[in-house]
Amino acid sequence: MKTNFKGWIKAAGIRALKTLAQTAVATIGTCAVLSEVDWVMVASASALAAVLSLLTSVAGLPEVKEE
Repeated sequence: MKTNFKGWIKAAGIRALKTLAQTAVATIGTCAVLSEVDWVMVASASALAAVLSLLTSVAGLPEVKEE
């Protein structure tokens, strides 16, 4: 169980980090000029996306094999 949990944490963390980065890129990309980027909104939306990714991962991750 401990090994499986470690695998889940690693896989869920990687997914959350990828989701965070994708959300940041998408949010930054909505501005025409870099000086117009609302960095607080980018950080907030990206953090929320990462948390939602972790919560979604509770349902299961295909890359983590069940024992």
